[in-house]
Amino acid sequence: MIFTGGARPNFMKLAPILHVMERLGPEAGAWCLVHTGQHYDPGMSEIFFEQLGIRSPDVHLGVGSGTHGAQTARVLAAFEELLLKREPRPRGVVVVGDVNSTMAAALAAVKLLIPVAHVEAGLRSFDRTMPEEINRLVTDAVADLLLVSEPSGEENLRREGIDERKVHFVGNVMIDTLVERLADARGVDAATELGLPRGGFALVTLHRPSNVDHADRLERLVEFLGGLAARLPVVFPAHPRTRARLEEFGLLERASGLPRLLLREPLGYVQNLSLMADARLVITDSGGIQEETSHLGVPCLTFRENTERPVTVSHGTNTIVGHDLELAAGLVDRILSGEYKQGRPIPRWDGRAAERVVEVLLDAWGRG
Repeated sequence: MIFTGGARPNFMKLAPILHVMERLGPEAGAWCLVHTGQHYDPGMSEIFFEQLGIRSPDVHLGVGSGTHGAQTARVLAAFEELLLKREPRPRGVVVVGDVNSTMAAALAAVKLLIPVAHVEAGLRSFDRTMPEEINRLVTDAVADLLLVSEPSGEENLRREGIDERKVHFVGNVMIDTLVERLADARGVDAATELGLPRGGFALVTLHRPSNVDHADRLERLVEFLGGLAARLPVVFPAHPRTRARLEEFGLLERASGLPRLLLREPLGYVQNLSLMADARLVITDSGGIQEETSHLGVPCLTFRENTERPVTVSHGTNTIVGHDLELAAGLVDRILSGEYKQGRPIPRWDGRAAERVVEVLLDAWGRG
């Protein structure tokens, strides 16, 4: 069995599954971990092997960055070559999430008639301008096992005509990682290290093209964050893409000079979780952070027009803001006054999703 990932969210989802496989030992049979290298910055990938307790990859494809087409093609070609050389033939390939590596690895496997399991299947934003949405649709269309994290996933796959026998509602493996590492994160106390009061600061993560690739939009976001920082400290670990755009548009010095806005390099998982757990509010365009804040009970404002994780809105603490900064400002008022909703438990986000994932895989592809 081959587990493959290539970007930061992949490793956070793979970690609890691999831990279960390791605990099972010989019963789980032979397996290997393949890192496509889609994220090649050490701060965005390698650090997670140490922090999440993942063994070093058995294979590193080293595909690096590039356009969506070029990157997808490189992963597909390199992963196909790996599969062709692999002896014995893999029982199956497990892909997670919705990055280019996910779709490319799935396509390479199915073309060689190797079964594919997709962890986090069925999520839909219904926005085909998002590359991740295309990756989700294609991967789910070719996968043999579709492992769903929330009820909307089952509904979407049913509507798309997927055979219900392929679909398994296992829960959210990202929450497994959070549950497992939360004590470590609290022990790190990243807020105190930065001189921030627990429960008295905002955490910001923005990286999507719709937010950072347009100079006027990014300038308005910097102005908004400056206004927010006037009310409470703001920590902004800048994704490499975001930092590059700030510099390109002449906004980096301006953002760095805003009082009480702490512009930082990307954080390791444990440090980021520590800050998230202690934040008064989180502003993001990340899918995974919508999930994590909902489990933690931390108010989350998502600067996107949609979400592929609607349960974070219906059950969690997430509100979709889009590009409406006036709406965002009003929500900040409600959060700081204590009027914002607190959310309620989400089904099967219980820290045991990985056990259910592995049970499905071994039942389908054999044990030992």
